[in-house]
Amino acid sequence: MKESYYINQDGILKRKDNTVYFVNENVEQILPVDQISSIYCYGRVTISSGIVSYLAKKGVPIHFFNTYGFYESSLYPRENLVSGDVTVRQAEHYLDDRKRLFLARQFVSGCAGNILKNLAYYGRQEDLKTQIDEITAIAGELEKCDSITSILNIEGRIWNTYFCCFDRILPEEFKFESRTRQPPENMVNCLISFGNSLLYSTVLSEIYNTQLNPTISFLHEPSNRRFSLSLDISEVFKPFIVDRVNFKLLNKRILDEKDFDQELNSCLLNDKGRRKYLKEWDEKLHTTIKHRTLGRNVSYRHLIRLECYKLVKHVLGDEEYKPFIIWW
Repeated sequence: MKESYYINQDGILKRKDNTVYFVNENVEQILPVDQISSIYCYGRVTISSGIVSYLAKKGVPIHFFNTYGFYESSLYPRENLVSGDVTVRQAEHYLDDRKRLFLARQFVSGCAGNILKNLAYYGRQEDLKTQIDEITAIAGELEKCDSITSILNIEGRIWNTYFCCFDRILPEEFKFESRTRQPPENMVNCLISFGNSLLYSTVLSEIYNTQLNPTISFLHEPSNRRFSLSLDISEVFKPFIVDRVNFKLLNKRILDEKDFDQELNSCLLNDKGRRKYLKEWDEKLHTTIKHRTLGRNVSYRHLIRLECYKLVKHVLGDEEYKPFIIWW
């Protein structure tokens, strides 16, 4: 199985013949390209056109993140996998209001289902019963929605109700209070933003391994500046990948205040904290579970690719899309 490769330092990616090196003043390291699925750059990394073309030929996407650890851009050769038929069908499902609304509802329904599983898993049922009942009721309104705006409104209400539970799930020293972004204002918000950014790029890598077009989406509006289909699919996986990684890191005290750089109105992971997070993230993606439909063990990363395949089957008219909902 190919592995993700994380670059946490500033440096240069160089190519000599068919070998790729990462070089800076402290290290000269060979990248085992044939064993790499994706490269994630968290430092300032200089690359040449030779590196881009070689990694493209090998099918290895490079994802770039800014100083704050937030996703910025990716390099990948779409031409190798893109299917005209799938792209046309995706566009048809976007342009047809009925078809688009169906998929948008499914993404939010999957998100709500996995949020409810989290609340059942992490909290005592009686402590969170009010929020569980509220989220169940809000998700029940999806079928009545006749616009993307109304579906997004329901999605926002679900997340806001869910976020109210965090202070009862997490240790007292990790106060969540409310969702803040750009920049996140406390440690919990920092981990949510960092994990969401990682998930977005991970989903994008899996989309690239299918025939889907990452710019044609259904819940989130397509945009010239983002791969919006990755946002759609990420919605299903945020609760049981990002949130469960975050809860483990904080509840088991794997991370503490020393792993963050905190200023007046911002909080970011420092180098030590980021390395801890990426280690836990990689372990999570490699964790396997018994797939009830396939009858065999699959990794969390492969679950994401399977979700992409399900979407391909849906737009081609082979099988109706149903979001993955974890069973514990």
